[in-house]
Amino acid sequence: MITAPHLRARAEAEAASLPPLLARADQLAGTVLLGEHGRRRAGMGDDFWQYRPAQPGDSRRMIDHRRSARGDQQFVREREWQIAQSVMLWVDRGASMRFASSEALPQKADRARLLGLALAILLVRGGERVGLTGTTLPPRRGQTQILRLAEAFIEDAATDYTPPEHRAMIPHARAVFISDFLGEMQEVELALTKAADRGVRGVLLQLLDPAEEDFPFQGRTIFESVGGTLRHETLKAGDLRARYLDRLAERRDRLNRLCRVTGWQFGTHHTGESAQSALLWLYRALDGGSR
Repeated sequence: MITAPHLRARAEAEAASLPPLLARADQLAGTVLLGEHGRRRAGMGDDFWQYRPAQPGDSRRMIDHRRSARGDQQFVREREWQIAQSVMLWVDRGASMRFASSEALPQKADRARLLGLALAILLVRGGERVGLTGTTLPPRRGQTQILRLAEAFIEDAATDYTPPEHRAMIPHARAVFISDFLGEMQEVELALTKAADRGVRGVLLQLLDPAEEDFPFQGRTIFESVGGTLRHETLKAGDLRARYLDRLAERRDRLNRLCRVTGWQFGTHHTGESAQSALLWLYRALDGGSR
């Protein structure tokens, strides 16, 4: 049973980590150049976007006569597309994500929540609605929504692996799943299949520690899950390397094929790599799939 002092201490610890996470995510988001207009599109709306030269087919009432009077060419005043895309995020908070093979590397969970929050900041700046999969935090705009996402991301789950949340998927919206995807594949298949049935397309990013990719272990080794539910001891860890790498490749191929079938995009990222490169890939993959 959780006592009140223990709950308060945990809440204070989580609250203390919130400002640094926000600061790092905001700094990371600032390193990505979005171009002149970011994700904005022309369409029906109230906000001015840009002037463009008049084209055949434009009606006379579309002409901006004040701007056109400055020269010999006629210009149309375009307004920004107001039907902002809804983007739903799922960042794995299972215990397996709290693994780091070295103190010089971040935990997978830390990198995952940093990427998820930085992506949310970019999307909100571009006029999108962002939220979580499920029913706890529907997509919305604004800085308050970013704060709510940050609070949600710092919560950890007790189980080693958590399944992707697929409830309350908004039809024809977009989604981003970030996880090591080392748990039950059936749950991932169910989530992406349900998403595809509702016209939801998105991006799946598998995030691993370099040791999980290379399997550098030799001799006597004890493998134990972060949650403590799994444990295996061997005297010849090196003999397991080939079989482990084969299973990892099989898992990755299965994820890749699942994404192709459901219309999603699949990518990989290691915690030893640049967070900026992963964020840029996520943003471009999500944006490219929406056109």
